[in-house]
Amino acid sequence: MAQRSVRSRRTLFERESELAAVEEALSELTGLRRDGSEAPERPRGALLAFAGRAGIGKTTLLAEVRRRAAAKGCTVLSARGGEQEQRVAFHVARQLLQPHLAGFSEAELRASLGSWYAIVGPALGLCAASEGAPPDQQGLRAGLDWVLTHLAVQRAPMVLVLDDAHWADPESLSWLAAFAPRAEELPLLLVVGYRPDELPDHAESFRVLPGRAGQRPVDLEPLSAAAVARLVREDLGAQADDAFCRECWAVTAGNPFEAVELTAKVRDRGLVPTEAGAHLLRDLAAAVKGSGLIARLERLGTSTVRFAWACAVLGTEIPPPLAAAVAGLGSEEAADAADALRGARILTGADTLEFVHPLVATAVYRAIPGGVRVALHGQAAWCVINEGLGPSAAARHLMESHPDGDVWVVQQLRAAARETQRAGAPDAARRYLARALREPPPFEERAAVLYELGCASLLTEPATTVNHLRAALEEPITDPELRHNVVYRLSQVLAHSDRLAEASETLARESRMTADARVRLRMQSEQFMWDAFRADEPDSPARSRRLTRLADRLTGRDLTERYVIGLRAWDATLRGEPAHVALEHAERALVGGLGWAEADRGFEVPILVALTFMYADRPGRTEELFAAGIADFESQGWHGAHLSFGYTILAYVRYRRGRLAEAEDFVRAGLRLAERVGPGTPVHWYAVATLVEILLARGRVAEAARTAEEYAFGAPFPAAVTFPDAQIVYGQLLLARGLTKDAAAELAAAGRRLDPRGIRNPSWCPWQLHLARAESHDAPDRAVATALEAVQRARQYGAPSAIGQALRAAAEVSSGSTRVKLLEESVSHLERSPAAYELACALVALGTELRRSGRPKEAAEHLYRGLDAAVQCGADGLVEEARDELAAAGLRPRRLHSTETDTLTARERTAAVLTARGRTADQVAGELHTDEQSVVRLLSAVYRKVGTDRTGLAAALGEQPPA
Repeated sequence: MAQRSVRSRRTLFERESELAAVEEALSELTGLRRDGSEAPERPRGALLAFAGRAGIGKTTLLAEVRRRAAAKGCTVLSARGGEQEQRVAFHVARQLLQPHLAGFSEAELRASLGSWYAIVGPALGLCAASEGAPPDQQGLRAGLDWVLTHLAVQRAPMVLVLDDAHWADPESLSWLAAFAPRAEELPLLLVVGYRPDELPDHAESFRVLPGRAGQRPVDLEPLSAAAVARLVREDLGAQADDAFCRECWAVTAGNPFEAVELTAKVRDRGLVPTEAGAHLLRDLAAAVKGSGLIARLERLGTSTVRFAWACAVLGTEIPPPLAAAVAGLGSEEAADAADALRGARILTGADTLEFVHPLVATAVYRAIPGGVRVALHGQAAWCVINEGLGPSAAARHLMESHPDGDVWVVQQLRAAARETQRAGAPDAARRYLARALREPPPFEERAAVLYELGCASLLTEPATTVNHLRAALEEPITDPELRHNVVYRLSQVLAHSDRLAEASETLARESRMTADARVRLRMQSEQFMWDAFRADEPDSPARSRRLTRLADRLTGRDLTERYVIGLRAWDATLRGEPAHVALEHAERALVGGLGWAEADRGFEVPILVALTFMYADRPGRTEELFAAGIADFESQGWHGAHLSFGYTILAYVRYRRGRLAEAEDFVRAGLRLAERVGPGTPVHWYAVATLVEILLARGRVAEAARTAEEYAFGAPFPAAVTFPDAQIVYGQLLLARGLTKDAAAELAAAGRRLDPRGIRNPSWCPWQLHLARAESHDAPDRAVATALEAVQRARQYGAPSAIGQALRAAAEVSSGSTRVKLLEESVSHLERSPAAYELACALVALGTELRRSGRPKEAAEHLYRGLDAAVQCGADGLVEEARDELAAAGLRPRRLHSTETDTLTARERTAAVLTARGRTADQVAGELHTDEQSVVRLLSAVYRKVGTDRTGLAAALGEQPPA
């Protein structure tokens, strides 16, 4: 540490432009100019990236950044990547954030971090991970975002400095790369230094970060001959002549580190800095690095060399007693070795040791003979455990040891994997378990290790997970619970990889082999669930009959029984049984609880139960369940597929209620999360299909088509059933674009797929409604028959929204007075339903027919009602249609109005005003120092209170709408 302070005071040569950039960024951050006067603009953050090869002066420059930031009253967070620690999960994140939180008591930490405590605490080493499912990586990053944002706002202005970013661990680096663009919206200056030619593969996002953040990395250049001469004379005195200085520049190629070390060697040797001694500089320069450095180290003695090796193995921030234990030295002998290494400018520091430069650490580490290096890592692992630092700290050393069938090594690696997995670093856990498997573990533990490895790979490598879990099942497993857990996990990963048939077959095969009735029931319930999602199920009606018989016998005494009853409720919904039957089973399933975030369960059944209420016209109950479920996801730190499903399907619920603007905001939030999970996944299909359907309802057909093209939304469709059905939505899109023949073919294909499975509820699968519209152009009689069959199915189900929607479709393909009668009945049913958008459509359609029938007064009433309903829904296309009809009737459309806005909270008003001015959700989030999901919730409250959507928000708030 002492050496670092000396370097921070050393003159920085030829870094004027870099320091000017730093000074400008600090002035913008603090709101103060260099002379102390106030800057004209509001304080704002930025990103500065300094790139250059080893020894070019990045560390010295960043030390000066820290010094200047502290002098201006900034809070400084700093960290450094380490060559030996780059595979230690969250090593850099802990360096940055832990010092500012580690002094808190547990109660203070809980109060400060709130709901993020259990999510980010383990990753930052602030608390032990709780039992249960770990957070997903998106959730953990969101938590780290919150912590850093909170610190930046509370302790503004703040400067975050990361040195040697090329050696930062993947978890920290990917988090910071994603967070960095937000620095400009916060009182935060982010400064990084790295070697561009040494960035690892996992840092690709970081490599392009400066351009994405609107800046370019500053490339540090070698010093000129004049600058090296000034450096030499500063260290050795003015007597250093030009020839000597020029040779110093020649042998170091202008590398600042090498130049500084060379002048130190000259001073140690007592060499006179004149032309006469210049010929000795090349040999002295060689001793500064590489083999010359190692030769210099070896002259210090065997004990000192071994102590240096131990320090190189341990990495950074080295406790001297631990280094002594690894080197096998006594305390006095270790102290002498440390003194000798400090004198040789290899180590620095007292209470904590560091190498004077990463180049020195690298040279020493690479000089350790291979066998000795492996042994030292093994010794380091044992010493770390002995010091009580835990398996995670020892794991990186065990990763460098040779497999030897050591049971202790397997135990420590498995323990480390459990810790890192629960802390939210599945990739690190996977590496530890893969190494444990190579040890190898005892024969009787091999299946357990394969199972744990499969669980660690679940989110990142599903195909690999399948291989690991199938390999586990091939091992002799004496513990029945372990075998059952392997089967459950295998079926989950197969299903989530769109391999539903394999998931079902795996459970069916295993259930026949178990003698435990409760286990068999659990496997049957899981099989029923995956079969419910299969688009290619061979005998769906038979499965439905078996499910009905089973559910009727169960009382719901445990979670497995409630899952079966919940599946029965959904099956009744799909098949169009009377809605009250489906609701009865849904209520039974909820008695006793139906958690969304159970550690060893999927979230599918709770979602299906919630949707049962929506299709049966009780969306308020659905939203209650979704609010609780999403809260469960967020409390667990699940911000990936789980939260994406939650937001996407909640968007679909809002769409069904006719709150289209809110629905669009929710589905876009869900789609952003789904894109992180990956294209082609079920959650991505859900999000894109829902977005396309909402855009069509809003009348934005061209945008819906562009969205479909952008996300390759079309055939082949997924094997899993989606909500809404992707093929039906695609048919709607074709129909909206006027491609009636293509639409009819697609919708008829959907019918051929769904009808044999007994899925007959037009509320869930409205293929007949849209097919009738498509057929009406070329086969009007068939279109009427198709629509009337859908009406019959809707009446059997009995939900007013389903009947009203089917009647409107039937009216659209009918003619004469029949059309008016059907529309009047449609309106009557829809008025008793929560389907506001469908009601608006039916009102406008009825008003149009009444106008054409010569009944202008009645037409006006329905058109005005339809217009107001369409405005409230945010159905822009329908609004224009209603206005056109009113104009055709010689009537003037009413102006858009809103309710009083004085009920808005200050935070809601700010979000509303920013939105009215054209800001996007992520920009609003930056202004409010929150996340996009919170903005979506704020805006939803605004829309409810103001009684309009984004289109009318500017007028309602008295704002000038954006151009």
